[in-house]
Amino acid sequence: MHRWGVAPSQKVAALIVTGLVMLATTNTAMAAGFYLSAIGTPISVGSAGVGNVVNNVGPDAAWANPAGLTGIKRPAILTGATVIAPFAEWDEGVSEAGGTEGSNTGQPAVVPSLAYAQPLTDKWSFGFAFSALQGGGVDYGDGFVGRYGATEVVLQGVGATWSFGWQATDKLALGFGGSLVYTQFEQKIAINQSAVAPGTPDGKVEFKDLDDLGIQPILGLQYQLTDRWLLGLSWRGEFDAELDGNIRLKNLAPGVPIAGRGNLEIDWDNPQWVEAGLKFEVKPGRYLMFGMNWQEWSEFSSNQLSIDASNPVVPPIAVVLDRQFDDTWGFGIAYGVSQGIMREAEPASGWIFGASYETSPVSDGKRTIDLPFDESIRLSTGYFRHGKDKYDWSVQGQLQIFGDSRVDQTIQGARFSGEFDPFIVAYLSATLRFDH
Repeated sequence: MHRWGVAPSQKVAALIVTGLVMLATTNTAMAAGFYLSAIGTPISVGSAGVGNVVNNVGPDAAWANPAGLTGIKRPAILTGATVIAPFAEWDEGVSEAGGTEGSNTGQPAVVPSLAYAQPLTDKWSFGFAFSALQGGGVDYGDGFVGRYGATEVVLQGVGATWSFGWQATDKLALGFGGSLVYTQFEQKIAINQSAVAPGTPDGKVEFKDLDDLGIQPILGLQYQLTDRWLLGLSWRGEFDAELDGNIRLKNLAPGVPIAGRGNLEIDWDNPQWVEAGLKFEVKPGRYLMFGMNWQEWSEFSSNQLSIDASNPVVPPIAVVLDRQFDDTWGFGIAYGVSQGIMREAEPASGWIFGASYETSPVSDGKRTIDLPFDESIRLSTGYFRHGKDKYDWSVQGQLQIFGDSRVDQTIQGARFSGEFDPFIVAYLSATLRFDH
């Protein structure tokens, strides 16, 4: 007989199975909940995302709003990179299992971007863009007070977007396209084996090499209401994520009847996303932009997890849980100033400033440690320069400030609570543009 006897080992097995279910159905939110609403360009990052839907001057319109491609009258290519630096400090409240608060839990990343626009005829234009469309990560450490919810979560989602713009009339432009999104997802969680056998060290579960390839459709519209007012609309469709990979269990106590590894599948729906905006020419070289967006995160609520550990003692697991997510709303304003005429042979330069607000996708009572997101405010600015030749360059930065992201969660028999103070994500990017 194992040193725990049959009953304790079966209890630990049941605890681990329960932990796996909780892990997947809570932590998959990180993968879908982190849409990046701005790519590394002066109009996008510099305006806090407000200028995306009314962009008709930059090749990044291929992703932001393909209808805006019709405003680009000669081939243009833009390349750049964005440094994303999160800073989050956990302020502990309750910790029944003990542990550490940890230092900065965010994981920095460098995100490249590329965009290209090509007029095809006097009415049709083509665009291509490549950038990160989803992303995020946290590393709390193995001894973190909330380790039974998550110790590490990493998401990488890159997308290649192909799109077309059509000048339907002198005032109306339409666009359509799609993003091919490749998603990679990994995470770790501690297993509270001491819940049924006091003094037993934590086990560990790892989700490894989860990936999927999906397509998200895009539609866009821009309408010149008057000589000074431009209306922009865009829609990104819902698309399914079906990630396949491996699950590994480590440091399990003797006698636990669960295989050390197996196959894993996690499914969810990435929500549709609608944006609307207005651009107003206050006077030549001065632009005011207004924007709003809606994302259907309530559609994401249904998460499905399937585990096949190839073990006769523990049958395959298949569960569907409702996270009770809410739709989100966003609002923003931006102001742009240009000195000189951009796209002409003489030097020109300009500044852009932006601010936006987004609601939280989850209420305080349902927030989990894997996705500690709250309502947020974005503040941004950018500088762009057009020289005598065909090259432009820009630098831009953005600060995203989240609410306190309070978490009060009981998982694997242990309650912990606290909040993040502060919770900030900084974005710094630079681009180089060349017009043929």
